[in-house]
Amino acid sequence: MPLPFDPIAEARRNWKDRGWGAVEAMTAATSITRAHQILLKRIDAALSPFGLVFSRFEALALLSFTQTGAMPLARIGERLQVHPASVTNTIDRLEADKLVVRIPHPTDRRTTLAEITPPGRLLVADAAAALANVEYGLDGMDADDLSSVDNSLRLLRAGAGDF
Repeated sequence: MPLPFDPIAEARRNWKDRGWGAVEAMTAATSITRAHQILLKRIDAALSPFGLVFSRFEALALLSFTQTGAMPLARIGERLQVHPASVTNTIDRLEADKLVVRIPHPTDRRTTLAEITPPGRLLVADAAAALANVEYGLDGMDADDLSSVDNSLRLLRAGAGDF
């Protein structure tokens, strides 16, 4: 049930009344955190019928974008910006569902590749369509709003050394 007031606006008022600093930064960070929670809930709801969560979808999408459908696990972690243990867990689950297979690297025996399977390709395409139908949880925002959010967060990401 929605609150009858904006709790972040209330936090802003309390923050300001106490003379605490960085009021705008606090409200922006809190809004981003809450928006993240909302988006994950909406994205997970769209992906649930496919037996996926966002991290598994991202891995399948990444593999589907490659020329060969395969990529070293370490590179998957770099591209998705996640810890190697998370990649291993994600690939384990996708492999158990027969959406990817692990294969040896053709020239480097120390490296294992994850390769998307034909059922994985079909599933990721259907899941991407489902996410597009709900505008990745951002429905209600127009193109200018989305561009503004993306540009603003790109500054944060660049400042953090993301790229």
